[in-house]
Amino acid sequence: MKDIVAFIELLKASHLFALSQALLLFIIGFIFARLISSAVVKIVKHKMTAHGQLFLKRSIFYSILVLVTISALDNVGIDLSILLGAAGIFTVALGFASQTSASNLISGLFLMIERPFSITDVIKVNDITGEVISIDLLSVKLRTFDNLFVRIPNESMIKSAVTTMTKYPIRRADLKLGIAYKEDIEKVRKILLDIAAKNLICLEEPAPVFILTGFGSSSIDIQFSVWARRENFLALKNSMYTEIKKAFDQQGIEIPFPHVSLYAGTATKPFPVATTLDKGTEIGDSEK
Repeated sequence: MKDIVAFIELLKASHLFALSQALLLFIIGFIFARLISSAVVKIVKHKMTAHGQLFLKRSIFYSILVLVTISALDNVGIDLSILLGAAGIFTVALGFASQTSASNLISGLFLMIERPFSITDVIKVNDITGEVISIDLLSVKLRTFDNLFVRIPNESMIKSAVTTMTKYPIRRADLKLGIAYKEDIEKVRKILLDIAAKNLICLEEPAPVFILTGFGSSSIDIQFSVWARRENFLALKNSMYTEIKKAFDQQGIEIPFPHVSLYAGTATKPFPVATTLDKGTEIGDSEK
């Protein structure tokens, strides 16, 4: 028994005991920070967005972890004033050396305050479209629809035009069409409105919009705009284009391809065009 007490006293007198205490304190503090941050988010999650929940959870976790780390270092006997002084000098030096990171950090704070989008939103930045999976202090992470991981620095997010495609519950699909110049425009308009009325995905309100956008080189150009709930957006576009093609075929409405005409230098007389028979036909005709 005396030997055990002597061993414990020896252990207490050595640095190993203090290090063990500090390590144990840090591990307990880490687990405690995880539990507290998760519990707080569970309590308030029905009042917050996913983005807000993530920000709150990380704030609580890292705040507790910093306090635990300071306590553990103090238990070891490290002078925190010297450490904080060194950290300050290091921070200043690091700030001069990493201005880009500082800019991303400040931009990340603006993004969290402004909240133009949240986690699970679908956004478009320049030519990149994807679902937001994380909003961090330095960058925003996206998963594109072809399952690629994209990291965009927060500074780029602040400087670029960001389109949030899932901000509102409904979306408008603009269908670009072209019909031949000989077609009756009013008849085409009625056909399109009838197709929209029969489509179960297409919303009645807002009403579909028929717009003549101009006279193209080979067709009269039309924009036909219809509305759907955002989760049915692609299904609506596919079904409308399919039904329009089918209805135009049944009604004899021509969807023209690009036409090219050659002129001899006057406004009214084009080059004469003659078809050339294939070689086999020419031989057969010559034998007759």
